[in-house]
Amino acid sequence: MPSPRQLHLGAVMRPVSIHTGAWRYPGAYPDANFNFAHLKRFARKLEAGKFDAFFMADHLAVLNMPVEALKRSHTVTSFEPFTLLSALAGATERIGLVATASTTFDAPYHIARRFASLDHISGGRAGWNIVTTSNPDAALNFGLTEHKEHGERYDRAREFYDVVTGLWDSFADDAFTRDRESGLYFDPDKMHVLDHKGEHLSVRGPLNIARPVQGWPVIVQAGASEAGRQLAAETAEAVFAAHRTLAEGQAFYADLKGRMARFGRDPDHLKILPGVLVVVGDSVEEAREKRALLDSFVHYDSAIASLSIALGHDASGFDPDGPLPDIPDTNASKSGRERTIALARDENLTVRQLAQRLGGYGGLAFVGTPATIADAMEQWLVERGSDGFNVMFPYLPEGLDDFVDKVVPELQRRGLFRTDYAGTTLRDHLGLPRPANRFFPGS
Repeated sequence: MPSPRQLHLGAVMRPVSIHTGAWRYPGAYPDANFNFAHLKRFARKLEAGKFDAFFMADHLAVLNMPVEALKRSHTVTSFEPFTLLSALAGATERIGLVATASTTFDAPYHIARRFASLDHISGGRAGWNIVTTSNPDAALNFGLTEHKEHGERYDRAREFYDVVTGLWDSFADDAFTRDRESGLYFDPDKMHVLDHKGEHLSVRGPLNIARPVQGWPVIVQAGASEAGRQLAAETAEAVFAAHRTLAEGQAFYADLKGRMARFGRDPDHLKILPGVLVVVGDSVEEAREKRALLDSFVHYDSAIASLSIALGHDASGFDPDGPLPDIPDTNASKSGRERTIALARDENLTVRQLAQRLGGYGGLAFVGTPATIADAMEQWLVERGSDGFNVMFPYLPEGLDDFVDKVVPELQRRGLFRTDYAGTTLRDHLGLPRPANRFFPGS
């Protein structure tokens, strides 16, 4: 019997595969992360599969790991998100285009203008993934000698959100009359000057672009710490989550949706989408063999660097064959650090084993046939572990093609996923309302 709810599916496409060994897999495109022709092909394939969104993560530092590991990474070079997504907007028609932009190292006016532009260029398909940037190496590229403290980053992010959304509301939807006869291009009474002066930010406004097609681009957030959850409960319309088990997903789902009532928000107006690596085979055994082969391409230098990043602490001096030692608190991502430590403790992994797991991909993975993968996705949906998934492909193009050509039809057959887009905007795809203009509520 079909589920009354349907899955939402995003595709994590920067990096094109989260797995460190992806570019070495037989038949994979080694330059897939930085080849526009390939990325255009991927976006069109995802749109043919009726995916909600093409999602670009971003990072603002190259030297965020030892060079011995960096030299093995396919993420060392990648496109700037807005440039790529603007180009892809012209190569696609329906799929959402979500970019990461930092509230720590950018200005609200820049962010508001870029996303408003992308929303207009794409016809209403933009989404903003709000990040505070946990990587301390990024600070060195922006004139800072040390990273801002975790709590301060989230305080700034909350104010930043208010400023950006306020700038998007600078004009009423009908402000631009363009009346040839009178010579009036816009109505000044339908323009609002924000004039924001806060603890972290001072922005006059108004924004020099008409209100976005969607009112606001879709607000996405990924933090899972206490501060991140609070920001998401207040502001987010989609959350990119990271959980290794259904039980973890259910607890997060209930907690985050439960927080929304105190802010007067409808829980259905927030979609929780855990990231999942999906490896498809004609049999479960074949899928496991593919995953094992993929993992075999991860070098220990890369693995230990991935562990260091996850912990926010240099792990290169740890005993590879000993247990993970106690890790001091750091200013990096708290939720990522806690998940890594829990994985090591729960499975009694040595440092080498933990590093190897993270060096490839240590999070949630569905490895099996189209039917078993659909079973798992259905269980998470029905049992309130998620509203869908952010799918990560093990290697490109085969991993993406396998999912679209084999798993999507199985999900559609079960009534778990759309067979066509019902609307034209990302808000339409996600079932989200268009926000009212706070300054011109009747427009």
